[in-house]
Amino acid sequence: MVFLGIYLLAPETIWKRSHEHHHNNNSKLTLSGIGSYPTVSKTRYLKLSKSERRLYLINRHPLTVMFGYFTLFIYWLNVKSYIESPKKHIDSLLALVFHVSVASAVMYFYGPVIFIFGWCFPFFLAFFMGSYLFYSQHNFPEAKFRENKDWAYDQAAITSTSRMVMSPVMNWFTGNIGYHHIHHLNSRIPFYRLREANDSMPELKNVPTTSWNPIEMIRCLSLKLWDAEEGKMITLKQAYKNS
Repeated sequence: MVFLGIYLLAPETIWKRSHEHHHNNNSKLTLSGIGSYPTVSKTRYLKLSKSERRLYLINRHPLTVMFGYFTLFIYWLNVKSYIESPKKHIDSLLALVFHVSVASAVMYFYGPVIFIFGWCFPFFLAFFMGSYLFYSQHNFPEAKFRENKDWAYDQAAITSTSRMVMSPVMNWFTGNIGYHHIHHLNSRIPFYRLREANDSMPELKNVPTTSWNPIEMIRCLSLKLWDAEEGKMITLKQAYKNS
């Protein structure tokens, strides 16, 4: 699994740290976005400087999600982590060296066509799907965000984490990641028992859902800010209209 993490540009040290932080801060309003996408309230956003607003919107931009192969996995999980803490994240450097070395070898021995369709495209597609899955399961119309003082672990799992509706085949391929709300309730439940947990507890069946429907994807990606007064996520256009 350590080798698999390096191969998939998700080395153990940075993934473990960011994943634990995400579970303990899911749905908290934050500008840092450690282990997640940054989310702030409309009030705070309007008080940010122009450069801070620009960076915030870049981090949440659909292209950032789409190009997750480069933006999240190569840059954020590895380049950024290694530059900030080289001794702590030596495996991030190993992941980058391994990835570049194998990619160069594929290009050298098999040519550009195999390199593009046998290496780049599969990674691009897989990391786009992974980046969007992670985004949509915590950034959807019904999601609830809270300040630290009002935050509760179980509440965040139920009201701030969606269930991604997928076919049995896709559930198998993704290790039941669609049952993400249950994973947030108890991350020690193995992936192959998440559906069983969902089916055995009626309280877990009525959580908000998301899907791969293009219209729903557009709706999720358009959400930018938390409106405390309305109690919902809103678009940038709505934020300026109501301010």
